[in-house]
Amino acid sequence: MPNTEIRNEKLDLRLTPSAKRALQVAATAARRSVSEFVLESALARAEETLPDRQRFGLSVERWEAFQTVLSARPRPAPRLAGLLKKPSVFERGKV
Repeated sequence: MPNTEIRNEKLDLRLTPSAKRALQVAATAARRSVSEFVLESALARAEETLPDRQRFGLSVERWEAFQTVLSARPRPAPRLAGLLKKPSVFERGKV
């Protein structure tokens, strides 16, 4: 199914002459315009980067273990409690 979204956004880049030449050579080798090559490459990299930051899958057993940990009471943290009782660096010296 073709993408029917209209390309009306622009992205400007500053790059070195050698980087531009590399993109031009690669685009030519891929039989694409530089714009098409850069867009396709950037979107492929985005697809590689984002999935583990957006969703993850677990088996039923691991999901139940995950839910158990999330539901558990927090462990006591006396050092943290003590730290939170002290005035912060921004509060010190105020009267």
